[in-house]
Amino acid sequence: MGMMKLWYILVSMRPRQWTKNLVLFAGIVFSRNLFNIALLERSFCGFAIFCLMSGAVYILNDVFDRARDGAHPVKKKRPIPSGLLSPGEAVPFAVVLIAALLVLSWVLGREFFIAAAAFIALSFAYSTFLRSVVILDVFSISFNFLLRAVAGVAVLEPVVPGIEISPWLLICTLFLSLFLAFCKRRNEIVFLSEAGAHRNSLKDYSVHLLDQLVGLSAATALVSYSIYTIWPSTVEKFGTGNLVYTIPFVVFGIMRYLYIVYSRNEGGDPSGVLLTEKSILIAVFLWFLTTILILWRF
Repeated sequence: MGMMKLWYILVSMRPRQWTKNLVLFAGIVFSRNLFNIALLERSFCGFAIFCLMSGAVYILNDVFDRARDGAHPVKKKRPIPSGLLSPGEAVPFAVVLIAALLVLSWVLGREFFIAAAAFIALSFAYSTFLRSVVILDVFSISFNFLLRAVAGVAVLEPVVPGIEISPWLLICTLFLSLFLAFCKRRNEIVFLSEAGAHRNSLKDYSVHLLDQLVGLSAATALVSYSIYTIWPSTVEKFGTGNLVYTIPFVVFGIMRYLYIVYSRNEGGDPSGVLLTEKSILIAVFLWFLTTILILWRF
């Protein structure tokens, strides 16, 4: 395989989307093991595996969608829909990569392997039929975010037995991912001509419905995170209730994203927005810094 083909494969793996896998680090941050080098190495290994795994899934998605993506104003430029990379070249690479990554996942522990295998299974189910079912299409995306959070804990479990993640953080992860996904669907409905031709489930959505779902998801994500910061088990675990002071950063981030969606008519590419919107990047950095200072009591 030539260098250009390898480049097309890398582009098809959409590295910019790999930021979604940063949620794997929630386990090491909220277990206060961020500065444990051995555990940090395991978290990075888990992060790398999920990045490559999600990249392989994106390749298979492009193969499944190549005919429909050919009519999309942006997606038609991707290597597979444009014909620069053939299914005969892309599929074997993706399948072999997934198999190798599952073997590596087993090396990191049984629980991590189960989370990785479930991620692949759910991704395949989404690519083949779940994405055509209204509401369920977005929920399947959100459950993959939950699997990432669970995997971030599972990769540490062989070294730190009994480690767990708060149910409230999982709920927050679920609704935050629903929020981003519903914003993406809204953008598709508003700006794609004949949106249903690009994604079957879009035929059953409306802007009015999506506006309500966006608001519901945003509010629930904020409430669940706020509850987490003052929940008795959280205060007992960390010996402080000061995590409540991180709430303003979360509130600002979500409100700023709503501004981007409704006033700037963006939101079709959540990863792109999160990587390029300076104010949100600053809010995320300040949230992370404040969280570290509170948990480690610097």
